[in-house]
Amino acid sequence: MKLTEANTDRLLALKDEVTASYGELKARDLSLNLTRGKPSAEQLDVAESLLALPGEGDHILADGTDVRNYGGGDGISEIRELWAEVLGIPAELVVAGDASSLNIMFDLISWSHTFGNNDSERPWAAEAAEGTVKWICPVPGYDRHFAITETFGYEMVTVPMNEDGPDVDAIRELVKDPQVKGMWVVPVFSNPTGYTVTREVAEALAALETAAPDFRVIWDNAYAVHTLTDEFPEILDIVGIAAAAGNPNRFWAMSSTSKITLAGAGVAFFNSSAENLDWYRKYATIRGIGPNKVNQLAHARYFGNAEGVRAVMRKHSGILGPKFRAVTEILERRGLGDLGVAEWTHPEGGYFISVDVIDGTAKRVVELAKEAGIALTGAGSAYPLKDDPNNRNLRLAPSLPPQEEVEVAMDGVATCMLLAAIEAAEAADAAEAVK
Repeated sequence: MKLTEANTDRLLALKDEVTASYGELKARDLSLNLTRGKPSAEQLDVAESLLALPGEGDHILADGTDVRNYGGGDGISEIRELWAEVLGIPAELVVAGDASSLNIMFDLISWSHTFGNNDSERPWAAEAAEGTVKWICPVPGYDRHFAITETFGYEMVTVPMNEDGPDVDAIRELVKDPQVKGMWVVPVFSNPTGYTVTREVAEALAALETAAPDFRVIWDNAYAVHTLTDEFPEILDIVGIAAAAGNPNRFWAMSSTSKITLAGAGVAFFNSSAENLDWYRKYATIRGIGPNKVNQLAHARYFGNAEGVRAVMRKHSGILGPKFRAVTEILERRGLGDLGVAEWTHPEGGYFISVDVIDGTAKRVVELAKEAGIALTGAGSAYPLKDDPNNRNLRLAPSLPPQEEVEVAMDGVATCMLLAAIEAAEAADAAEAVK
């Protein structure tokens, strides 16, 4: 958003009122946090019964496997079949691992970098030594994704994340470069916009002609069932779509129960082609002796079936939905849209709301909020290297605090956005007067 789009006369007329409101805000000595998309204590309580599962004496699977022992690198069939039902994909193309899918994503890139993947002519590290490995990053996007490719020193090339998914036309041009080895995508309720990739865009990504034979799309379905309404989105079988397009190895698809049951103590899932999974096993069986099968059995017992997963997510929706509605209602009530000060997404799922403020003011909003005792995720965090070229994007995460704290914090954030916009308008007027 540009200052020219704002109603500067109305903004400047509000200066005394907004300045006074900000003074009152600072005087309240708040300590509120909207930084990360963590589940609240109330959400974690939903899975409290998981702590007693699978229970004493319940450790032998139908096939005779004792989950207390080593082995079973693919994870237990009970949880793989259950999750395959949730996602509508073949269970034989699913591997179940530990905790978070970020672990698997890091492994996949690390092993491709060190050894090359099953379609590589040589390790990515060898290519990086002779030039630059490039990675496509839809923005605004997920900061932990960008941190992985940043760690390996890859050049991160941005494309817009539109309402129907990443900009395919831009991607089509970029993948003509053999140095472009992959891209990040959060396909459902993306972080932080809440946008969902359409079938049309998914099919276009699957059919792309890429110069690099080992090009990979990390399809991180972290929020596949995280609805904020009573409706669940369509979940695309992206691996099947890619196979039909003649590119069966293109996608590394991820998901997990991290924000469904107990954060950090969930089950992660990797869905890909049979060839990709064989390549993964080649190194995974050396890295470790097998996942936590006791925890996987506990999850299988807790959910029961795919409908059990959806029943749990309806409970989460009942907790999260009012918080997200409070954020957008406060921004609307404070007139930020009418004044041209901010625009924001209206997600129907996921954990975040993406807000664009007037160009050049996002960092100032975060600074003002911090001074008032409200912690926000750093401006630019949804961009590679935390570099938002317009200094306009903010990611709001209302999940963790109680409802009343979300409302207090957001009213304060709205005041900070208004004050930053007023300061920008005054600076622009002063610059114009000098001319």
